Amino acid sequence: MAFLFRNKPKSNAELVKSTKELLIRLVEEPKANPKAQTEEELAKNLQQMKTSLQGTPEVEVSPESVHQLLSLIVQEDLLYLLANNIYKLPFESRKDTQVIFSTAFRYKPAGASDPQVLHHVIQYRPEIIISLCRGYDRRESAMPCGGVLREALKYDAIAALLLYDEPTPDGKTRDLASVNPDIASSGEGVFWRFFDWIDKGAFEVSADAFNTFRDILTKHKSLVATYLQTNFDVFFQKYNAVLVQSESYVTKRQSIKLLGEILLDRANYNVMTAYVDSGEHLKIVMKLLRDDKRMINYEGFHVFKVFVANPNKSVAVQRILINNREKLLRFLPSFLEDRTEDDQFIDEKSFLIRQIEQLPPAPVPPPGAPQ
Repeated sequence: MAFLFRNKPKSNAELVKSTKELLIRLVEEPKANPKAQTEEELAKNLQQMKTSLQGTPEVEVSPESVHQLLSLIVQEDLLYLLANNIYKLPFESRKDTQVIFSTAFRYKPAGASDPQVLHHVIQYRPEIIISLCRGYDRRESAMPCGGVLREALKYDAIAALLLYDEPTPDGKTRDLASVNPDIASSGEGVFWRFFDWIDKGAFEVSADAFNTFRDILTKHKSLVATYLQTNFDVFFQKYNAVLVQSESYVTKRQSIKLLGEILLDRANYNVMTAYVDSGEHLKIVMKLLRDDKRMINYEGFHVFKVFVANPNKSVAVQRILINNREKLLRFLPSFLEDRTEDDQFIDEKSFLIRQIEQLPPAPVPPPGAPQ
């Protein structure tokens, strides 16, 4: 009669315990040793977990079972093991792991305002988020880890973990309670790794890392505005050098577009005014107008207009615009002239031409500027 029970699903407790043991075995097994059996058993477990959490057209989800399973996953520290070893899993198992993580970050117990897993990660296991970021080190884990990160990044606390991560002597992830947002970053934390993942990673790694990077910078306005003000010089030096001037067309175009979004967001007003005060920044942006790719020209224009439209231009910016006034007035009328149906672009270009025409003969210090 044993055959009747051969395919009986494991209980939640058995499932979590077995998965943890298999993951540890997968890590400890020497590379030369065949891992097919371990991977196969893991795949079955992860698939059962996914089904228990997500259901299927034939199987309804039990709220009690979901709560129990996620509680056990947290108790056994399974998320940390999965985050560190997702790249070792077969393709379908990586996808199942992404579903398990994403469900965990969405699920709120009855009466709770935040997911149980969010509290666990912030208070006890911030390393999970750092490990998920490091999933971009490998092509195999980039997309599943990225999908989980963007789910987790719906919460400001997760963005803060990434932004304020710093190396520590004991190798432990920094406690958010110890963060002073007025102290500049060392530039060595996991957030700064995104520049290389975007610029130097394989295409799918780069694309996914950029999506996560964009979410960090655009969905946590107050947090990011403070961070960018504190880390203004090091952030924009790296952003301009690595991303805006990237050799990759896709990275370059996306980064210029994102730069425009950051500068034009009202939450970043102080960041914008500091950015457009810089003559060096203006030089970088003006070069984009002459790039041989038309969409680079177009995205660059939307950053250039912020400099020109600024009523309180710095002396450095005025000097560059005045010195190049005649060239700009010859160049701009025919700039992207085929965009005949883009009324907003046409209006903005006409406005910039008028602003450049009306520049004074010599720079005038803006109100409040040191004499």
